[in-house]
Amino acid sequence: MGSQIPATALPDRDSHSLRLSHPTYQEKVATWLLNSKSWGSALDLDSYLEREEYLTKVPLARNDGVTHWILVDTTASPDDRAIYASCESLRKRSLVRTAEGKLKEVICHGIGSVFANPKYRGKGYAGRMLKDLALVLRTWQIEKNVSGREECMFSFLYSDIGKNFYANMGWQPFPSSHISFPLVAGAVDNGHVKPLVCEDLLALCEFDEENIRKSLQNVKNERPHVYLVPDYEVMQWHHLREDFMTGKLFGKSPTTKGAIVGEEGSRVWAIWTRAYYGPLDGAESGNTLYILRLIVEDEQVNEANTQALKSILELAQAEAAEWRCQHVALWNPTENVKGLVGNTKLDHESVDRQSDSIASLMWYGSKDHEKVDDVEWLGNEKYGWC
Repeated sequence: MGSQIPATALPDRDSHSLRLSHPTYQEKVATWLLNSKSWGSALDLDSYLEREEYLTKVPLARNDGVTHWILVDTTASPDDRAIYASCESLRKRSLVRTAEGKLKEVICHGIGSVFANPKYRGKGYAGRMLKDLALVLRTWQIEKNVSGREECMFSFLYSDIGKNFYANMGWQPFPSSHISFPLVAGAVDNGHVKPLVCEDLLALCEFDEENIRKSLQNVKNERPHVYLVPDYEVMQWHHLREDFMTGKLFGKSPTTKGAIVGEEGSRVWAIWTRAYYGPLDGAESGNTLYILRLIVEDEQVNEANTQALKSILELAQAEAAEWRCQHVALWNPTENVKGLVGNTKLDHESVDRQSDSIASLMWYGSKDHEKVDDVEWLGNEKYGWC
């Protein structure tokens, strides 16, 4: 599918004939076939292609929530043109507290699946695609007459090639750490822990968003603060992806999507997902149960919260073992959560990532003098990944 260009005839990365475009269906399949060699080892090829198409139809992706992009030469025709690089953007809701103290709901775009065609690597095409995309996303899908969509103030991505490549194009790396917990196989005797199922999540997500809005209004320092909204559609996106994968790998899908302890106002709760990157028996597959979102409602480092968190983490460890993951990971814990984890006495390792899943943000901002270095990214947890 698409013509193959001899190396001697390849256009320069700065060529005016190169443009961002949207792929036809056949071209989308072509990009999935290419990147399946890098990202599809947990599934057979047909299942991987099925998953990629399925994820274009889930609620977060509907109504142009996901946009596919390719870098092509405009002198060639669709379905008969070389695809030099490809990616996708996912529109998400975000809250921004401006330096002046105004709270805004805006859109932002998460960039994922950045891929350079192996036949044309080393020519700077991925960089050209992203340079052009950065400009386009400033105004992409802005709707001045739709509440919450009047502005796009930033885009973001998660780099798996270190910090420098994307930083050089304006996506500033932010702290990217996690705590890793080993597996604990077998039943967990924690009767006061309630497993969370899908039907529980909408109310928790609404509660969470309300509290985020309150916390942003109470921010004191005069810097922009951004918060990706951990709403139900975002969690659902992760869980539908998980359900597809586990359905293919196990013939069934897990019902437990997290856990909660306590009464409202002093609850501790977590929402998680299982992610598969390689064979179930592969020693280096990296299959992981990720805690998407962890909430300690009263934010206290005390014995009650320590025991609640311990119970939740032990259930997560048991779930990870049952579903053939290699460990549990909690992204960017707050200082209070680090204290609670230490108090649980559970075996764990703190990791400061330098090369993979580096959270990176490009700030479009509301003032010319604002820079990405001025921005505080709050709630930078796994739920934001795309």
